[in-house]
Amino acid sequence: MIAPPWFIVLMPWIFVWVWSTGFLVAKFGQPYAEPFTLLSIRFAAAMLVLLLIIPRFKGGWPGTPRLWLHSMLVGLLIHGIYLGGVFQAIALGMPAGLSSMVIGLQPLVMALFAGLMLKEQVTRWQWLGLVIGLGGLYLVLAERFAWQTGQIFDGFSGWSAVLVTASLMGISVGSVYQKKFCQGMNLLTSIWWQYLAAAVFCFAVALMFETRNVDWQLAFVLSLTWQVLALSIGAILLLMLMINLGESARVASLFYLVPPAVAVQAWWWFDEKLGLQALMGVGLIAVGVALARLKLLRKTEAA
Repeated sequence: MIAPPWFIVLMPWIFVWVWSTGFLVAKFGQPYAEPFTLLSIRFAAAMLVLLLIIPRFKGGWPGTPRLWLHSMLVGLLIHGIYLGGVFQAIALGMPAGLSSMVIGLQPLVMALFAGLMLKEQVTRWQWLGLVIGLGGLYLVLAERFAWQTGQIFDGFSGWSAVLVTASLMGISVGSVYQKKFCQGMNLLTSIWWQYLAAAVFCFAVALMFETRNVDWQLAFVLSLTWQVLALSIGAILLLMLMINLGESARVASLFYLVPPAVAVQAWWWFDEKLGLQALMGVGLIAVGVALARLKLLRKTEAA
């Protein structure tokens, strides 16, 4: 089935918007369940939905135990560590918009890891983009510095910054690892194995450090439903469709819009405000990521 032309045009923007809501639902679900308890339920539910979807797609479930293990390691990195770190950082007080700006450096950091793990050349544009992006991130964080109070940041602990940095490393290394070791596997099947590893990891953390109490209010159920159907399933299906249509490069070039999109929505929903200095930092992060992607976009257009 071919998607209608209007939907094909809107797909990259819908994908970026849906992806950006992931930082917001972490805060929406916070009053009802602890971070790793919530993620355990989310991944388990997503696995059940995938069990219904995968048989409808060609190529589902084949694969070798080696590919399954590779997929599980990817899941540990880009779902367990990445989402676990972001959710826990937000639970410790880090604003959703700020966490998305740190993760917004992912294309730059991933390019560096690709140079190390895949022997891909790191261009001067990518180095320049990384420096500019880090400068922008410093401006954003500096607005929250609170040295005079004896703390690192105003409103959240230094552990939040550590956790969200671990998230950035997790999704960057995991993305490169997936590119290197998981190319021969059906995407939906690979995602199922990824969610399995992430669910086990998050449940283990919840067992050790959380009470695992869940307040099944309507708001929590709606938030969880969105996380499972829109983020864990819908975003993946959109990505598959765009890859089949040759739209993956466009999606990658739009990813730098995620932090501003989160910032606007966080302001609307949670009254999170950014000062002029932080807004300048957001702009620098966007410029840095755009510079790093300049060469790739030119190659895509030439092809």
